[in-house]
Amino acid sequence: MTDGVHGAEGADEREWARHWRYAQLPGLDLLRAHYVRHTFPRHTHDGYVIAAVTGGIEEVGLPGGTLRAGPGSVVLINPEVPHTARAGVPEGWAYATLYPSRELIAEVAAEIGSLRGTPGFTADSVTDPQTSYVITEVHRAAEEGNALAADTLLRGAVARMLARHAGPLPVRTVRSAGAVDAAAARAVLQERMARPPSLERLAAELGTSPFALLRAFREAYGMPPHTWLTDARVRRARVLLDAGTPPAEAAVAVGFTDQPHLNRHFTRIVGVPPGAYRRGRSGGRLPGGG
Repeated sequence: MTDGVHGAEGADEREWARHWRYAQLPGLDLLRAHYVRHTFPRHTHDGYVIAAVTGGIEEVGLPGGTLRAGPGSVVLINPEVPHTARAGVPEGWAYATLYPSRELIAEVAAEIGSLRGTPGFTADSVTDPQTSYVITEVHRAAEEGNALAADTLLRGAVARMLARHAGPLPVRTVRSAGAVDAAAARAVLQERMARPPSLERLAAELGTSPFALLRAFREAYGMPPHTWLTDARVRRARVLLDAGTPPAEAAVAVGFTDQPHLNRHFTRIVGVPPGAYRRGRSGGRLPGGG
């Protein structure tokens, strides 16, 4: 593998992935990969997902059902939307993904001026070979160190998706007692991430039953508390790794038993191991484009 491109431990030898950040494109993470056996468990993102499938078929499990995306498709996912991903055909799928932050999306939305409030995608997947190609060119330009081209292409792709497939981001309103309990449970798990209470203890603290809390949490966040907590731990670990924290220290800080425990969950959710992720934060150029 060239520097910055890594296969997951124990993965199919045909698999490779590069998850990185180009310093000249602030507010953006980049992932280019080919997965065959790798499956992403249910997880969420702080920001948006704009993914161009370039080969094979990707199956994405969303709250509204499962979509199958092939070459020429662009998958669009809003912040905090729980989803899974896996190969839809034996040969797997290849894609080039942009992970723009909320701030970057808001900046582009303000520039095009056609959206009010916080924008949200209104489609989960669109057939748009032109934008799919532009997304791959963003990656190519970034890998070649061409900041002017990368930024220009990035803003063009984002603006096109926002102009054609976006509206106001739906706001989750908390009305029922169950929803209030779910929000309170999430806050407890966020605060006590390293040493979380059991479901029974958590429910008792909130004055409800374990079953009622489990049902309310799943309805509110699309996954049970333990799955949400694993995802939250990985997201927190990413922040710590970005700040230079060694993986072993990050693992303990977020509540994993040890570094191998972090490695296993991090690789499943992010798509690359923590070590490869850290190396990709330097934004170095990729020889040969991978």
